[in-house]
Amino acid sequence: MLVSSKELFKKARKRKFAIPAPNFTDQNSIKAYVEVAEKLDLPVILAYAEVHKEYLSFEEALMLGKYYGEKANIPAVLHLDHGTTKDLIFKAIDQGFKSVMIDASMESFDKNVEKTKEIVEYAHLRGVVVEAEIGHVGGGEEYNSKDDSDSIYTTVEDANRFIQATNVDSLAISIGTAHGAYKGEPVIDFNRLKEISKAVETPLVLHGGSSSGDENLEKCALEGINKINIYTDLVTAAYDEVQKVKTNDYYELRNAQINGMKKCLEHYYGVFHTSKFKNQ
Repeated sequence: MLVSSKELFKKARKRKFAIPAPNFTDQNSIKAYVEVAEKLDLPVILAYAEVHKEYLSFEEALMLGKYYGEKANIPAVLHLDHGTTKDLIFKAIDQGFKSVMIDASMESFDKNVEKTKEIVEYAHLRGVVVEAEIGHVGGGEEYNSKDDSDSIYTTVEDANRFIQATNVDSLAISIGTAHGAYKGEPVIDFNRLKEISKAVETPLVLHGGSSSGDENLEKCALEGINKINIYTDLVTAAYDEVQKVKTNDYYELRNAQINGMKKCLEHYYGVFHTSKFKNQ
């Protein structure tokens, strides 16, 4: 069933766990994510990133998201990830996405507030929740340590100011992860995470979860992060599984990709302690 992330995040924040948000880029990936979630009887956030329009159009993503989300027997959130175009974000809100992200993190603080506030006001009137990003999660390609990534770390003061100014529903913060694959394992600022989590009541999101290390991600989930985005590790797992299959048969290769993604996502459900969702 398609739901809002609002109540899911309340439970995640109270019980200290994170919900995985895997990006889907085709029918095989979204179907695989829902099947894993149903197997574990746990919620899933089905994320479609604006940048992936070249692989899957918005219209296709909407149809797939609504179809698989509505028929799922677990809570599923259809989420627009890293939305940067206002018209597309409004379209997502109007046509069935339950959650949208406005990513204006590379803008000035004031401009980020301005853009986020406009989306929040539009979305809330239509029962849709909004995620925004403060600070900036850089790219992992040139990442060796927190000193040479292009990440801009989130401060407690800015997080507080931003939430108060925008009334955003969840906040992606920058504490040392990066998008994509890393050259080395990231150095996460857990003290910053603790400070922000203690200072705000708004659910916190971590981008750049892939390749961050199980120990790091587990600690993030237990210490205040309620949603963790995963993409690169899923497609890497799909590729790795294909390498194990000695065949030229399309269907066997396709099934290997699907199995790789499934095993990777199921692994992260354990790392994120998402099973706490079922606690009484």
